[in-house]
Amino acid sequence: MEMEVSRPLRLRCSIQNYDWGKLGEDSRVARLFSRNSGAEIDPERPYAEFWMGTHESGPSFLARGESGGPDSEPLTLRKWILENPDVLGEKVVERWGSELPFLFKVLSVAKALSIQAHPDKELAGMLHKMRPSIYKDPNQKPEMAIALTDFKALCGFVSIEELKDVLAGVPEIVELVGDEDASKVLNAKEQDGYAEVKPILQSIFTKLMSANKEAVSELVSKLKCRLNVENKIRKLTEKEQLVLLLEQQYPADVGVISAFFFNYVKLSPGEALYIGANEPHAYISGDCIECMATSDNVVRAGLTPKYRDVQTLCSMLTYKQGFPEILRGTPLNHYISRYTPPFDEFEVDCCSLLPQESLVFPALAGPSIFVVVAGEGRMQMGSAVDEATVMEGHVYFVPANGEIGLTAGTAGPLQLYRAGVNSRVL
Repeated sequence: MEMEVSRPLRLRCSIQNYDWGKLGEDSRVARLFSRNSGAEIDPERPYAEFWMGTHESGPSFLARGESGGPDSEPLTLRKWILENPDVLGEKVVERWGSELPFLFKVLSVAKALSIQAHPDKELAGMLHKMRPSIYKDPNQKPEMAIALTDFKALCGFVSIEELKDVLAGVPEIVELVGDEDASKVLNAKEQDGYAEVKPILQSIFTKLMSANKEAVSELVSKLKCRLNVENKIRKLTEKEQLVLLLEQQYPADVGVISAFFFNYVKLSPGEALYIGANEPHAYISGDCIECMATSDNVVRAGLTPKYRDVQTLCSMLTYKQGFPEILRGTPLNHYISRYTPPFDEFEVDCCSLLPQESLVFPALAGPSIFVVVAGEGRMQMGSAVDEATVMEGHVYFVPANGEIGLTAGTAGPLQLYRAGVNSRVL
């Protein structure tokens, strides 16, 4: 059956049941997945990530009826795009070939993810060649998280002044890295440039992350006992409270101590954080919309039972210091806010319509994917005759140059997120 290539396609998407996900119905991911696929939610299972895109580790399929007869083999979005590359638009094909350059996700985080960083393009290519079973593709993976609920994360290194306070207030770190490295940090001046501070920070962080298991285990337990005692005398700082929580989740893990090196970021719903290549981070809790370049490369070094690649992580980081930029979305009109990170591969729009309000999404020169996270309504595609009902859990791929209209139902607001290629590229 020939398909009209310019109209939106409904997708059936994949999930990942990583052990840090929220359990059963508590997980936004589980609820979206269940509505997207009709699958039952298992109350005992963690549902961590809902993937929308073309990555082989969690492919999206054309929904039944979109790919031919009822008995036809499910067709992946990736295969369909390879057969119809025009749907990506000229500029995208010129730049990325017939691959969708972004991967779109929803995350439900119950406990901390590993302390990790994503390699840049050059390093990703090298790691993929050396260890293809761990580093699954040769792509870089800049990413952005938009909070759906209160969302907590560790991201990037604290300033040199804050690091001095850490060394003065956390004797366990000094014990692990030694007085010599600690005094280098304490003697660094705020006016020292990046070039002077980077080797000091790299040296102390590498020493901490490479320390042997027994030493780490002993010092984490010392740290825990000290904080529990001090908690009776004074109010612990937010970072200290976080460290005790991480210790419960990952006992005797070096990530518990290294948390003191990173900025503790708390996002309110609607706020976003973006993370470039080679920047350390770990999500702690909450639900978010996430978008990234199409890659699944993660170099881990703490807060994880998975493979740790400490040397690679410590050598690849930029060691830039200071608090990350928080994006709040730029209103395009009354209904749409746009989050534009400094990456070519993607941007994300958040769209909210009150009951019975309508909106036309202008045609874009590149492809996009949207997910309905709340409410229901109708979608007009191209001709006024071609109309579909959309509801929570529905995901659509919209080809380049496809115009769609949306009208919210009567029951409540319709909310959706749309990922597309960064407008500055188009």
